[in-house]
Amino acid sequence: MATSIEKQRELAKRMAELDVREDDLEETFIRAAGSGGQKVNKTSVSVQIRHRPTGLVVRCQESRSQALNRFMARRRLLDKLEAKILGAASAEQKRIAKIRRQKRKRSKRAKEKMLVEKKKRGETKKLRKRPAF
Repeated sequence: MATSIEKQRELAKRMAELDVREDDLEETFIRAAGSGGQKVNKTSVSVQIRHRPTGLVVRCQESRSQALNRFMARRRLLDKLEAKILGAASAEQKRIAKIRRQKRKRSKRAKEKMLVEKKKRGETKKLRKRPAF
């Protein structure tokens, strides 16, 4: 197997926590596209998993190993399910919201306040300079 037993146990535990059974998963193997050369063109290493109760579909073709792709696809599916169940409380949603806040344009008042603080800081630093004789 491409993954360690410890990682497999962790995945099984997470599946149990989210109440996802192997019977709920519909797994199909497809020939991968893109890099990987002759190996991926000949064998069906790409994995597509569908969770029947929710209808979520995940596809994985990161590796040339089918076993590793199966593991990663299950992990992605659990991430999606967790995000769907927890909604805004999920870690991924929080991370995205934080980035959105950081990129948001500052208000005029905030810009002015920042510039005043910068000017004060500059004045303080000027006082540290050695006096010219």
